[in-house]
Amino acid sequence: MANERLRGAILASKLTVEQIAERLGTSPRTVERWVEAKDGRRPYRRFQYALANLLQRDLSDLWSDEQTSSATAEAGRAELVTLYPHRAVVPKELWTSLYAKATRHFDLVVYAGFWLSEDPLFFRLIREKAQAGVPVRLVLGDPDSPGVAQRGEDEGIGPAMAGKIRNALANYSPLFGIPGVEFRLHSTTLYNSLYRADDDLLVNGHVYGVGAYLAPVLHLSQVPGGELFSTYAASIERIWEGARTITSPQLESEAAA
Repeated sequence: MANERLRGAILASKLTVEQIAERLGTSPRTVERWVEAKDGRRPYRRFQYALANLLQRDLSDLWSDEQTSSATAEAGRAELVTLYPHRAVVPKELWTSLYAKATRHFDLVVYAGFWLSEDPLFFRLIREKAQAGVPVRLVLGDPDSPGVAQRGEDEGIGPAMAGKIRNALANYSPLFGIPGVEFRLHSTTLYNSLYRADDDLLVNGHVYGVGAYLAPVLHLSQVPGGELFSTYAASIERIWEGARTITSPQLESEAAA
Protein backbone atom coordinates (compact mmCIF):
# COMPACT_ATOMS: atom_id res chain seq x y z
CA MET A 1 0.00 0.00 0.00
CA ALA A 2 1.35 3.40 -0.99
CA ASN A 3 2.46 5.83 1.70
CA GLU A 4 -0.12 8.57 1.14
CA ARG A 5 1.26 10.55 4.08
CA LEU A 6 4.61 10.84 2.34
CA ARG A 7 3.02 11.52 -1.05
CA GLY A 8 0.94 14.34 0.43
CA ALA A 9 3.94 15.87 2.21
CA ILE A 10 5.93 15.87 -1.02
CA LEU A 11 3.09 17.54 -2.91
CA ALA A 12 2.67 20.15 -0.16
CA SER A 13 6.39 20.93 -0.24
CA LYS A 14 6.17 21.77 -3.97
CA LEU A 15 9.42 19.88 -4.49
CA THR A 16 9.73 17.44 -7.37
CA VAL A 17 10.88 13.87 -6.85
CA GLU A 18 14.02 14.80 -8.79
CA GLN A 19 14.77 17.71 -6.49
CA ILE A 20 14.29 15.57 -3.40
CA ALA A 21 16.54 12.86 -4.79
CA GLU A 22 19.27 15.39 -5.61
CA ARG A 23 19.21 16.94 -2.14
CA LEU A 24 19.29 13.56 -0.42
CA GLY A 25 21.95 12.12 -2.69
CA THR A 26 19.86 9.29 -4.06
CA SER A 27 17.91 8.50 -7.24
CA PRO A 28 14.39 9.63 -8.21
CA ARG A 29 13.39 5.99 -8.56
CA THR A 30 14.41 5.33 -4.97
CA VAL A 31 12.23 8.21 -3.75
CA GLU A 32 9.34 6.82 -5.80
CA ARG A 33 9.81 3.42 -4.13
CA TRP A 34 9.55 5.09 -0.72
CA VAL A 35 6.19 6.51 -1.77
CA GLU A 36 5.03 3.22 -3.29
CA ALA A 37 6.05 1.47 -0.03
CA LYS A 38 5.71 -2.00 -1.51
CA ASP A 39 6.11 -4.70 1.16
CA GLY A 40 6.35 -1.95 3.74
CA ARG A 41 9.54 -0.58 2.22
CA ARG A 42 10.82 2.63 3.77
CA PRO A 43 14.10 4.58 3.68
CA TYR A 44 17.12 3.76 5.79
CA ARG A 45 17.05 5.62 9.08
CA ARG A 46 19.41 8.37 7.94
CA PHE A 47 17.21 9.03 4.91
CA GLN A 48 14.07 9.10 7.06
CA TYR A 49 15.49 11.92 9.15
CA ALA A 50 16.90 13.75 6.14
CA LEU A 51 13.58 13.47 4.30
CA ALA A 52 11.56 14.61 7.31
CA ASN A 53 13.87 17.59 7.73
CA LEU A 54 13.65 18.46 4.04
CA LEU A 55 9.86 18.28 4.07
CA GLN A 56 9.70 20.03 7.45
CA ARG A 57 7.62 17.24 8.95
CA ASP A 58 7.89 15.01 11.99
CA LEU A 59 8.75 11.35 11.38
CA SER A 60 5.34 10.41 12.77
CA ASP A 61 3.71 12.59 10.09
CA LEU A 62 5.32 10.51 7.35
CA TRP A 63 5.20 7.05 8.94
CA SER A 64 2.29 6.43 11.27
CA ASP A 65 4.11 3.86 13.40
CA GLU A 66 6.97 6.23 14.20
CA GLN A 67 7.07 8.05 17.52
CA THR A 68 7.16 11.84 17.58
CA SER A 69 10.40 13.79 17.79
CA SER A 70 9.60 14.81 21.35
CA ALA A 71 9.09 11.18 22.34
CA THR A 72 12.38 10.22 20.70
CA ALA A 73 14.15 13.04 22.51
CA GLU A 74 12.63 11.97 25.83
CA ALA A 75 13.76 8.38 25.28
CA GLY A 76 17.23 9.65 24.38
CA ARG A 77 17.46 11.48 27.69
CA ALA A 78 16.49 8.26 29.44
CA GLU A 79 19.33 6.45 27.67
CA LEU A 80 21.94 8.79 29.14
CA VAL A 81 23.00 7.29 32.46
CA THR A 82 25.88 9.67 33.15
CA LEU A 83 28.03 12.23 31.38
CA TYR A 84 31.64 12.41 32.52
CA PRO A 85 33.57 15.57 31.55
CA HIS A 86 36.59 13.47 30.61
CA ARG A 87 37.69 9.85 30.74
CA ALA A 88 40.15 10.45 33.55
CA VAL A 89 37.28 10.88 36.06
CA VAL A 90 35.33 7.77 35.02
CA PRO A 91 35.49 5.33 37.95
CA LYS A 92 38.16 2.80 37.06
CA GLU A 93 35.97 -0.10 38.12
CA LEU A 94 33.12 0.92 35.79
CA TRP A 95 34.81 -0.40 32.64
CA THR A 96 35.40 -3.88 34.01
CA SER A 97 32.13 -4.03 35.98
CA LEU A 98 30.14 -3.46 32.78
CA TYR A 99 32.13 -6.05 30.82
CA ALA A 100 31.73 -8.49 33.72
CA LYS A 101 27.96 -8.48 33.08
CA ALA A 102 28.25 -9.16 29.33
CA THR A 103 26.39 -12.21 28.06
CA ARG A 104 25.81 -11.27 24.39
CA HIS A 105 28.09 -8.42 23.33
CA PHE A 106 31.67 -7.69 24.36
CA ASP A 107 33.01 -5.05 21.98
CA LEU A 108 36.00 -2.73 22.11
CA VAL A 109 36.51 -0.24 19.26
CA VAL A 110 39.46 2.12 19.76
CA TYR A 111 42.63 3.41 18.19
CA ALA A 112 44.90 1.97 20.89
CA GLY A 113 43.06 1.71 24.23
CA PHE A 114 46.50 1.08 25.66
CA TRP A 115 45.44 1.54 29.29
CA LEU A 116 43.07 -1.45 29.11
CA SER A 117 45.76 -3.61 27.53
CA GLU A 118 47.67 -3.26 30.83
CA ASP A 119 44.75 -4.27 33.06
CA PRO A 120 45.01 -7.90 34.33
CA LEU A 121 41.32 -7.91 35.33
CA PHE A 122 40.32 -6.98 31.77
CA PHE A 123 42.39 -9.91 30.47
CA ARG A 124 40.71 -12.26 32.93
CA LEU A 125 37.28 -11.05 31.86
CA ILE A 126 38.10 -11.64 28.20
CA ARG A 127 39.12 -15.22 28.93
CA GLU A 128 36.10 -15.89 31.14
CA LYS A 129 33.59 -14.41 28.71
CA ALA A 130 35.07 -16.20 25.70
CA GLN A 131 34.96 -19.49 27.60
CA ALA A 132 31.31 -18.78 28.43
CA GLY A 133 30.50 -18.36 24.74
CA VAL A 134 30.33 -14.56 24.60
CA PRO A 135 31.89 -13.31 21.32
CA VAL A 136 34.74 -10.95 22.24
CA ARG A 137 35.53 -8.43 19.48
CA LEU A 138 38.57 -6.19 19.86
CA VAL A 139 39.08 -3.61 17.12
CA LEU A 140 42.16 -1.41 17.13
CA GLY A 141 43.45 1.11 14.62
CA ASP A 142 45.73 -0.04 11.83
CA PRO A 143 49.05 1.58 12.83
CA ASP A 144 50.03 1.92 9.17
CA SER A 145 46.82 3.67 8.12
CA PRO A 146 46.43 7.38 7.29
CA GLY A 147 43.63 7.62 9.86
CA VAL A 148 45.96 6.66 12.69
CA ALA A 149 48.65 9.04 11.45
CA GLN A 150 46.11 11.87 11.36
CA ARG A 151 44.82 11.07 14.85
CA GLY A 152 48.41 11.20 16.11
CA GLU A 153 48.78 14.67 14.62
CA ASP A 154 45.39 15.75 16.02
CA GLU A 155 46.42 14.71 19.53
CA GLY A 156 49.83 16.30 19.15
CA ILE A 157 51.75 13.04 19.61
CA GLY A 158 52.52 12.26 15.95
CA PRO A 159 53.95 8.76 15.26
CA ALA A 160 53.58 7.86 18.94
CA MET A 161 49.94 6.96 18.23
CA ALA A 162 50.98 4.10 15.95
CA GLY A 163 53.52 3.06 18.58
CA LYS A 164 50.82 2.90 21.25
CA ILE A 165 48.77 0.57 19.05
CA ARG A 166 51.72 -1.74 18.44
CA ASN A 167 52.46 -1.80 22.17
CA ALA A 168 48.82 -2.58 22.96
CA LEU A 169 48.85 -5.45 20.46
CA ALA A 170 52.04 -6.77 22.05
CA ASN A 171 50.33 -6.67 25.45
CA TYR A 172 47.39 -8.60 23.99
CA SER A 173 49.69 -11.37 22.71
CA PRO A 174 48.45 -13.97 25.24
CA LEU A 175 44.87 -13.52 24.00
CA PHE A 176 45.53 -14.31 20.35
CA GLY A 177 44.33 -17.78 19.42
CA ILE A 178 41.79 -18.07 22.23
CA PRO A 179 38.50 -19.42 20.77
CA GLY A 180 35.86 -16.72 20.73
CA VAL A 181 38.33 -13.82 20.85
CA GLU A 182 38.80 -11.98 17.54
CA PHE A 183 41.11 -9.09 16.79
CA ARG A 184 40.66 -6.74 13.86
CA LEU A 185 42.33 -3.55 12.65
CA HIS A 186 40.32 -0.64 11.26
CA SER A 187 41.41 2.26 9.05
CA THR A 188 38.51 4.58 9.76
CA THR A 189 38.46 8.13 11.04
CA LEU A 190 37.26 7.16 14.50
CA TYR A 191 35.18 9.91 16.08
CA ASN A 192 34.64 8.00 19.33
CA SER A 193 36.16 5.09 21.18
CA LEU A 194 33.33 2.64 21.86
CA TYR A 195 33.07 0.12 24.68
CA ARG A 196 29.97 -2.07 24.54
CA ALA A 197 28.80 -4.65 27.06
CA ASP A 198 25.33 -5.88 26.06
CA ASP A 199 22.92 -2.97 26.60
CA ASP A 200 25.50 -0.64 28.16
CA LEU A 201 27.84 1.49 26.12
CA LEU A 202 30.63 3.89 27.03
CA VAL A 203 31.31 6.47 24.32
CA ASN A 204 34.61 8.31 24.68
CA GLY A 205 34.58 11.26 22.29
CA HIS A 206 37.65 12.32 20.33
CA VAL A 207 38.37 16.04 20.55
CA TYR A 208 40.85 17.81 18.33
CA GLY A 209 44.04 18.74 20.15
CA VAL A 210 43.62 16.56 23.25
CA GLY A 211 44.06 12.90 24.11
CA ALA A 212 41.00 10.72 24.57
CA TYR A 213 41.59 10.59 28.33
CA LEU A 214 40.70 14.31 28.49
CA ALA A 215 37.59 14.00 26.28
CA PRO A 216 34.01 13.45 27.52
CA VAL A 217 32.53 10.01 28.10
CA LEU A 218 28.83 9.16 27.74
CA HIS A 219 27.46 6.18 29.63
CA LEU A 220 24.44 5.00 27.64
CA SER A 221 21.97 2.27 28.44
CA GLN A 222 19.55 1.02 25.81
CA VAL A 223 15.86 1.76 26.45
CA PRO A 224 12.78 1.17 24.24
CA GLY A 225 12.26 3.99 21.78
CA GLY A 226 15.72 5.46 22.29
CA GLU A 227 18.08 5.97 19.38
CA LEU A 228 21.32 7.17 20.97
CA PHE A 229 22.46 3.66 21.88
CA SER A 230 21.44 2.14 18.56
CA THR A 231 23.26 4.87 16.62
CA TYR A 232 26.58 4.05 18.27
CA ALA A 233 25.91 0.30 18.19
CA ALA A 234 25.36 0.51 14.43
CA SER A 235 28.66 2.35 14.13
CA ILE A 236 30.41 -0.52 15.88
CA GLU A 237 28.98 -2.95 13.33
CA ARG A 238 30.05 -0.81 10.37
CA ILE A 239 33.59 -0.48 11.69
CA TRP A 240 33.73 -4.21 12.46
CA GLU A 241 32.57 -5.16 8.97
CA GLY A 242 35.17 -2.93 7.33
CA ALA A 243 38.07 -3.98 9.56
CA ARG A 244 40.55 -6.73 8.71
CA THR A 245 41.14 -9.77 10.87
CA ILE A 246 44.58 -10.37 12.34
CA THR A 247 45.72 -13.62 13.96
CA SER A 248 48.95 -12.36 15.47
CA PRO A 249 50.16 -9.17 17.16
CA GLN A 250 53.01 -9.13 14.66
CA LEU A 251 51.73 -7.21 11.66
CA GLU A 252 52.62 -7.85 8.04
CA SER A 253 54.60 -4.62 7.75
CA GLU A 254 56.75 -5.65 10.71
CA ALA A 255 57.17 -9.22 9.50
CA ALA A 256 58.41 -7.96 6.14
CA ALA A 257 60.91 -5.54 7.72
